[in-house]
Amino acid sequence: MTDVASGGAELSEDTPAAGESPVLAVDPLLDDPGIGIVVCCGAGGVGKTTTAAALGVRAAERGRRVVVLTIDPARRLAQSMGLTELDNVPRPVPGIDRSAGGELFAMMLDMKRTFDEIVEGHADPARARAILDNPFYQSLSAGFAGTQEYMAMEKLGQLAARGEWDLIVVDTPPSRSALDFLDAPQRLGSFLDGRFIRVLMAPAKAGGRAGRKVMSLGMAGLSLFTGTIGKILGTALLRDVQTFVAAMDTMFGGFRARADATYRLLQAPGTAFLVVSAPERDALREAAYFVERLAADRMPLAGMVLNRVHTSGAARLSAERAEAAAEVLDARKNPAPDGMVDHPAGQDAGAGPGAGPGVGSGVGAGVEEDADRFASALLRVHAERMRQITREERMRARFTALHPDVPVAEVAALAEDVHDLAGLRAIGDLLAS
Repeated sequence: MTDVASGGAELSEDTPAAGESPVLAVDPLLDDPGIGIVVCCGAGGVGKTTTAAALGVRAAERGRRVVVLTIDPARRLAQSMGLTELDNVPRPVPGIDRSAGGELFAMMLDMKRTFDEIVEGHADPARARAILDNPFYQSLSAGFAGTQEYMAMEKLGQLAARGEWDLIVVDTPPSRSALDFLDAPQRLGSFLDGRFIRVLMAPAKAGGRAGRKVMSLGMAGLSLFTGTIGKILGTALLRDVQTFVAAMDTMFGGFRARADATYRLLQAPGTAFLVVSAPERDALREAAYFVERLAADRMPLAGMVLNRVHTSGAARLSAERAEAAAEVLDARKNPAPDGMVDHPAGQDAGAGPGAGPGVGSGVGAGVEEDADRFASALLRVHAERMRQITREERMRARFTALHPDVPVAEVAALAEDVHDLAGLRAIGDLLAS
């Protein structure tokens, strides 16, 4: 059952377990010439950026010309691609094996620069300068709610329109809610093309004597409205907003049109969504909701990537048996409850450290005790690992019960962070295995 109000499919203790889900075939997806866009989405902190980069490397080394559009990556990820920095322009990634004919480019979204490019591309120079210098525009382009998500999709639309790449891999913004990524383009487009903006634009559109008449009549209507808003926002801010709106007048329809075009691009058969998650309750809850939301919006879901899956080479030794063995070893090094200790046959209980054979026996006992202590600690670590594996398998089974048809690719947890192309290739190998 889906818990839409709370933002995710409920993975509860009552959710029935299910059988194995189908395996996500990553290489056929990357090789498919009909797939031009792969969108990696999911909750924050589950490895979306690393997954997107690894997919880009693998696709490029399999012969495709690829660009990875990433959002706010860790600096070490840029370094892993051999780049000192990422910016709003696609940069070639050195060190890629190009024997199959592929290339890899990478870029990081510059939200403000992308917004500036839209203004510069759709307004004459004088109007563009007026917009770029406007204080309200500067705040809007730098941090208005939904701007990052909108600009990510705007940049995606620009890259797709250029037709220079076989495959565009998108690392979506780390949204707090799964809804932000899908809704932001339309939300911002609706805001900029909405009734509130039109009301603010009315005086500027009227102009001249008609404008003065509108302002006069507005004492009972428009001026009353803007006066109230002015008290809330401040007169200076309201004036900045009205100046911005007047300068942007010719561009408002374009925001809505591009938002709609981007939405259709995401729904097209040439796009494939990959939901990225981890075997944790909250992450899988978000993933389950994403799967349902993508289906509701008719977005093409290719499958799910499950990162940081823990495994063990000694899985046949259960947590219970490991704990029991550790307890046996612990009991061996502790004296009996009555304080009496059994001694080997033929050894005097009162023999001291210098009593002949007892010297060797004492050293041997110490070594054996240290070995028991070490083995006991290892067994307890193994028991905890097996309990973690069991928890992850249970959460995975509950997700599969809710969405049995979603293909899944598992990536085993690594001992260290990815810091170079070799690490990204290793992730790609795990994705395709």
